[in-house]
Amino acid sequence: MDGMPQSPPGTRLPAAADRRGAAPLWVVVLTACAGQFLVVLDVSVVNVALPSMRADLGMSAAGLQWVVNLYTLSFAGLMLLGGRAGDIFGRKRVFIVGLALFTAASLAGGLAQESWQLLAARAVQGVGAAVLAPSTLTLLTSSVPEGPARVRAIGTWTAVGAGGGAAGSLVGGVLTDALSWRWVLLINVPVGAVVLTCAAVWLAESRGLVRRRLDIPGAVLVTAGIGAVSYGIVQTESHGWTAAAALLPLFGGLVLVGAFLLVEARTRAPLMPLGLFRLRSVSAANTAMFVTGAAMFSSWYFLSLYMQNVLGYTPIEAGLAFVPHSLTIVAASKLAPRVLARTGPKALAVTGVLMAAGGYLWQSTAGAGGGYVTDVAGPGILMMAGVGFMATPLAHLATSGAPPGDAGVVSGVMNTSRTMGGSLGLAVLSTVAASRIGGESGPEVLASGYSLAFQTGVGILLGCAALMLIALPRPAAAPEPAKA
Repeated sequence: MDGMPQSPPGTRLPAAADRRGAAPLWVVVLTACAGQFLVVLDVSVVNVALPSMRADLGMSAAGLQWVVNLYTLSFAGLMLLGGRAGDIFGRKRVFIVGLALFTAASLAGGLAQESWQLLAARAVQGVGAAVLAPSTLTLLTSSVPEGPARVRAIGTWTAVGAGGGAAGSLVGGVLTDALSWRWVLLINVPVGAVVLTCAAVWLAESRGLVRRRLDIPGAVLVTAGIGAVSYGIVQTESHGWTAAAALLPLFGGLVLVGAFLLVEARTRAPLMPLGLFRLRSVSAANTAMFVTGAAMFSSWYFLSLYMQNVLGYTPIEAGLAFVPHSLTIVAASKLAPRVLARTGPKALAVTGVLMAAGGYLWQSTAGAGGGYVTDVAGPGILMMAGVGFMATPLAHLATSGAPPGDAGVVSGVMNTSRTMGGSLGLAVLSTVAASRIGGESGPEVLASGYSLAFQTGVGILLGCAALMLIALPRPAAAPEPAKA
């Protein structure tokens, strides 16, 4: 691409800069969605394998926590940089670099012989995921024209991402029981190699800005700021919200984020153009994603604890119990584009949030003597249907109003909003549950604590529904989806 004639600084290339020899759109969608599946899967796939990791590598309880948190911290902290890198250097190129780094780190983690090696691999995995994740969506939005086809592509991307998160517990349980904990990481290697080959052969390069300049001061500030805030949130789980170990990184992170905003307002080539947030669709949809993520990310965590600690399920039984949830969220995400064409994104998103709130309310009634159908599957299916219906219209609103040259950073903001909301929500709801449990371990007390967390989630989701009604734009009616 360096040999191409250069346009004046700041001009934009076409949405797909080079479509010669490009694959059919379904191949682009499949490749991008496979990358997204791997990224989301690895947020949750290690959870069931944690006890085996601890026994094999002699890890402490505190060290074990960082197997999950190091991935999340590096993932959340670098997504804006990954999104802007795709706009500047090319979405295909950044997709391949991110996936290669993610795959190599998965191999290193699966072969780790010491705890520090596993933790280092998980941190590098998160860096690769942060580079990869924004490109998975921008490859779709730059390849598929606006309209019903793009809505369906985003619906597929949403379904695959949701399915990856939902499948994590099942995949982790099966691989750990059948093989070993190492395979929850090693499974990424052959899958990543196949997706890398498909991306190199079939994807066409596209980029947003010809200017090859990255906002390094902004990148350092936002990465450090989001990383510090994320670290502070993680610390609240073990130290509480009033401890210096949590307050200092939280306050320091907010100061760094404030400095980042000042830099972005003054620089000529910002990492995140603040003008994007004047677009009502971008600002409102990202706020809604943050708030819904704060509630919904926790549902898998508390459901898993309820099944194993209260109902006595084994890890693989808990993973299998999530199958209806996984199928529901994928089905709802795939159905959402057709419903969206008739209702519009705002109405569908609000309906989805209200459905999820109803599922949370139902789940909050589960007690120590609960049954699978009435206390796990029923409320879980309602929750996941709501998530599937709200995620697609929010992603559509967050990306449809942005200029093509900023598609990568918009995708990075969207993923960051969802991840940060989920991290904050999990910390808050865990604290809420712990306040009622109070160090007890009996099934009745545990069930009561989890119920309080779900009740709090109901309030968060109802507040988000009200926010959506006020803030989300009401665009013109969407066109009917084309026949498949």
